Amino acid sequence: MEVQQKIKEWLEDNKHRGIRILQQLVQEGSTRGNESSAQAVIIEKCRKLGLTLDIWEIGKDDLIKHPAFCSDRKDFSGNPNVVATLKGSGGGKSLILNGHIDVVPEGDRNDWNHDPFSGRIEDGKLYGRGSSDMKGGTVSLLLAMEAIISLGIKLKGDIIFQSVIEEESGGAGTLAAVLRGYTADGAIIPEPTNMKLFPKQQGSMWFRITVKGRSAHGGTRYEGVNAIEKAMIAIAKLQELEKARNLRITDPLYSQIPIPIPINIGKIKSGEWPSSVPDIAIIEGRMGVAPDEDMKSAEQELERCLIEAAESDHWLKKNPPHVEWFGGRWLPGNLEEGHSLMSVLSKSYEAVKGKQPAVEASPWGTDGGILSRIGNTPVVVFGPGVTEAAHDVNEYISIQEVFDAAEIIALAIMEWCSTN
Repeated sequence: MEVQQKIKEWLEDNKHRGIRILQQLVQEGSTRGNESSAQAVIIEKCRKLGLTLDIWEIGKDDLIKHPAFCSDRKDFSGNPNVVATLKGSGGGKSLILNGHIDVVPEGDRNDWNHDPFSGRIEDGKLYGRGSSDMKGGTVSLLLAMEAIISLGIKLKGDIIFQSVIEEESGGAGTLAAVLRGYTADGAIIPEPTNMKLFPKQQGSMWFRITVKGRSAHGGTRYEGVNAIEKAMIAIAKLQELEKARNLRITDPLYSQIPIPIPINIGKIKSGEWPSSVPDIAIIEGRMGVAPDEDMKSAEQELERCLIEAAESDHWLKKNPPHVEWFGGRWLPGNLEEGHSLMSVLSKSYEAVKGKQPAVEASPWGTDGGILSRIGNTPVVVFGPGVTEAAHDVNEYISIQEVFDAAEIIALAIMEWCSTN
């Protein structure tokens, strides 16, 4: 019997077990600072598979002092990183399978049809926060490895499975794994790509712009300078910058994405009293970074944009907006489309789905930038689930997609790592 057929049958025969572990992971609500219980499920599974485990708490000086470190959280105690290795016999290429265990907060529970951590199954979908982003993908990785192990398939190259914390806040978990020495000849990150292949990933970073005004009574507002009105000048200039930056994006992998590298205004705070002229306005947002772009260059371009905005206004010229870079920060990733890892995944996809995969650039950041830019490990992002559901209420994942992705990844592992 063909190996692919054996894997397909094994996945079908063990479907109930795969669904159960996905339910368990979703039911352990691993929001930031609460990752330990979900990691315990991962650890137990990896032990049963006979993998060599490395479990440690991140947060040492070499991590926090690293230029790529980004987190407002300095105490990670009680919520470990987990790396589990399936050692090959030698002579094959190594592969990192990287998944993050942290999930974004559930938001207003009243907006959910059911408990956000229920793991409820309905019409072939499993619901719950983290089901799509990205516990479904993590289960695809575990199923792919378990199928290979259970069928007695011996690999030449090493498999390095990673379940990391802190991806949603900037990638400190994956950075810690790289600094611990975990690099490889290639890596797959099963984020919810809707089963598309993403060889390139947008980077991003958060900014805070402080705009000063001068307070006055609302009845004589002409005696003051309204910080909100001055902030509107800065925002208009940012919109011009977004348009100019995106006109430079000619990569065909972005052809289906309306705004490849957005500049999003996510938060504005100003004013204390309706009858007063506000003397300060604070704008916070996110700046997208192109796959081949340097983060520092992107920062400088936004800063120059605000200098130009100030030049056009008498008040801002004397009181220029102040820019800070804070919070979330994701390095971009850029893998050539013809890379051998892309070829292997495309071939595996076609064997399972009977057609060529769609190939696009990621519209959001992942830990791929850290693996590729810091760890020098080529990365393809590919996994089950849809982006639209990822951070939304009633988040869900198609159960069949989890198993289809597992089959594709299992075939890719055997091709990439080689078998005895």
